[in-house]
Amino acid sequence: MKKVNLAVVGATGMVGRTFLKVLEEKKLPIDNFYLFASERSAGKKMMFDGKEYTVEQLKEDSFDRGIDIALFSAGGDTSKKFAPIAAKKGCIVIDNSSAWRMDKEVPLVVPEVNPEDISWNKGIIANPNCSTIQAMVALKPLNDKYKIKRVVYSTYQAVSGAGLGGWNDLENGLKGEEPKKFPHPIANNCLPHIDVFEENGYTKEEIKMINETRKILHEPDMKITATAVRVPVFNSHSESINVEFEKDFDMEELIQTLKDAPGVIIQNNSVNNEYPLAVNATGHDEVFIGRIRRDESVKSGVNLWVVADNIRKGAASNAVQIADVIIKGKNN
Repeated sequence: MKKVNLAVVGATGMVGRTFLKVLEEKKLPIDNFYLFASERSAGKKMMFDGKEYTVEQLKEDSFDRGIDIALFSAGGDTSKKFAPIAAKKGCIVIDNSSAWRMDKEVPLVVPEVNPEDISWNKGIIANPNCSTIQAMVALKPLNDKYKIKRVVYSTYQAVSGAGLGGWNDLENGLKGEEPKKFPHPIANNCLPHIDVFEENGYTKEEIKMINETRKILHEPDMKITATAVRVPVFNSHSESINVEFEKDFDMEELIQTLKDAPGVIIQNNSVNNEYPLAVNATGHDEVFIGRIRRDESVKSGVNLWVVADNIRKGAASNAVQIADVIIKGKNN
């Protein structure tokens, strides 16, 4: 199998470190491996696959060395500046920021859902928002079979989605300290406020979920609304998803459709109190679905409880899966 030269940009951050962990687990065929970060983090030593690597400062000439794939998780401004530079040098960038997601020239990919979109990339592929990724794994097979009419998202998002600052706010808040990342204490609290508010009263996070869902499913007119809430959970996002279909459905068939879908684990046994939990999803790449029940207020609706590790499947693992598809394509 042909090996690739691979780089991680933003290697010292929460997602960057998880990139390394997932890459080790997936054992992608890597020849030369590079770690990049800001000037502040340059010089740090990091272990990968039993070898020590020195983190380099990201510069405009960093990609002048035949890098095939670069996993970016260094923020939107860094991606806007350096992703086009890398792409011009023949590198395929898989970017975890929101910088390129809604660009019509950039595919937005969840490998279980729309891997075919990878083929039309022009050097940059966008990783969707963490809360969108897990929803797409759940909704794609249902849309294929029953045609979605409307979606109502309500998210319960862990503090790790806000990076180390969010994690520290919860950890320190439980000790009685004031928040530094969030506008209000997150300990023993729920904040219906993720990202900035827009003029229409929605937050940017909610708008992301709406627009990204439409793009990934190739359904530009799908009716979607969302409320995104930060909750005092360290890791893994939970979502209540209410779906109304154009077609009626048999419940057993619908559950079987989800069971057969790639990347899904069904935990739907209410008699034994079995349903997806954030603590159990952490460390896994699958999307867990349960509390599956008919919405009896409409003709053809269903409620789903969808849980996934937002740092792994919601960020690092999804990007590594995209890289894996690219590598296998090159080797075929």
